[in-house]
Amino acid sequence: MTRLTGSALRVTVFIGENDTWHHKPLYSEIVHRAHAAGLAGASVFRGVEGFGASSLIHTSRLLSMSEDLPVAIVIVDTEERVRAFLPQLDELVTEGLVILDDCEVIRYVGRGRRGADEGGSVPGDPGRHGREG
Repeated sequence: MTRLTGSALRVTVFIGENDTWHHKPLYSEIVHRAHAAGLAGASVFRGVEGFGASSLIHTSRLLSMSEDLPVAIVIVDTEERVRAFLPQLDELVTEGLVILDDCEVIRYVGRGRRGADEGGSVPGDPGRHGREG
């Protein structure tokens, strides 16, 4: 598992949910490549409304316009690792927006390690001892 605390870099990629790479969702390709590159983590967030460089508003409120909603992929790791990954994003993202932000990682602990450093379970954490009812 990657250890990550302190100064880090966050890359956020804004694309449309219908964007594809070789007939599969582009957001999925970005996440899988980030995973293969050993980056600390990546998450995909689906927007309910937005517009970009095309100035076309995409919204989930109208059935006729509920296609191609905005999607944000957020990846956080060390500056060195994120910058090494940027050429892959350059290859993949032909339409959209890619931004970088400095950030500080306060806590980064996977589910398999939760509570391990504290010597027990984390209060309110259903992942270690089953679901809370």
